[in-house]
Amino acid sequence: MFVSRSMTQKVVTISKDTDILTAKELMEQHQIRHLPVVEPDGLLIGMLTDRDLRSALPSTFYRAEKPPEKAPAVPSIKVKEIMSQNLVTLSPMDTIQDALLLIQKTRVGALPVIDGKGNLIGIVSVRDLLRAFINVLGIGQPGTLLCVLVEEKIGQLKKIVDIITEEKISFGSVLVARYWEEGKRAVFPYLLTNNVVTVKKKLKENGYTLLDPMEWYLDQLPKTDPKNAAAS
Repeated sequence: MFVSRSMTQKVVTISKDTDILTAKELMEQHQIRHLPVVEPDGLLIGMLTDRDLRSALPSTFYRAEKPPEKAPAVPSIKVKEIMSQNLVTLSPMDTIQDALLLIQKTRVGALPVIDGKGNLIGIVSVRDLLRAFINVLGIGQPGTLLCVLVEEKIGQLKKIVDIITEEKISFGSVLVARYWEEGKRAVFPYLLTNNVVTVKKKLKENGYTLLDPMEWYLDQLPKTDPKNAAAS
C-alpha cells in the first residue's frame, strides 16, 4: 500500500514567521503535535513539534490556557528559530512499510510527504500507519489469531491455508515471523471467526505445533526455549 493512500492530505501548516504562541494555540485547536512549516508556494522548509515548543516556552506559558500577565515576552520568538530543518521525508510512492521503518529509525511521530519539487502534499503519522495496518491485516473485524510453528521450506504456508479453507473459514491476514530455532518459522493466521476448535485440531493432526500468540514478541525472541521448558 502506497503512502499516498494512507497519508493525511488536509494538513495544518504554519509560516516560518509565525510566533510560537500562535503555533501552540494552533496545535491545541487541532489536537496535533506536528506542524509542517511551509513557504507561501507550499515548499516544505521545516517541521515544528510540541517538543520544540516545550523546549522554547517557559513552563508557565506551556501549561497555562492563557499566558500569564507577568511573564517573559516569548511571543517574539518565531517558528523559524526553533523548527527542525534537517527533515526526513516521504514521497507519495513510498509504501507504508517504508514509512513504518523510517519512523522506527528516526523515532519521530510523523513524516511529511512531498512531491518532486519539495512541496508538501501530506503527512503520515503513527496514527495513520496504525489505521492502515489495521485495514491491511483485517483485524478491525472480530476474529481469532493463531500461531503455527512450521519448518522453513516451500509449501508449508499453502498446506496451512488449505487446512483452514477446507473448514470454510475466511482469512483476515497471514503473517510470518522468525523463530528461535533454526530452520523454523512461526505463521500467524488471523481468522475471521471465533470458532477455531476444529481447525486447531486438524492443524495438530497434520503435525503442526500451535503456540500461544499472546506470548510472542515480534521485536525479540521469546524468553523461554520450548526445548528447555520441556526438559524442566
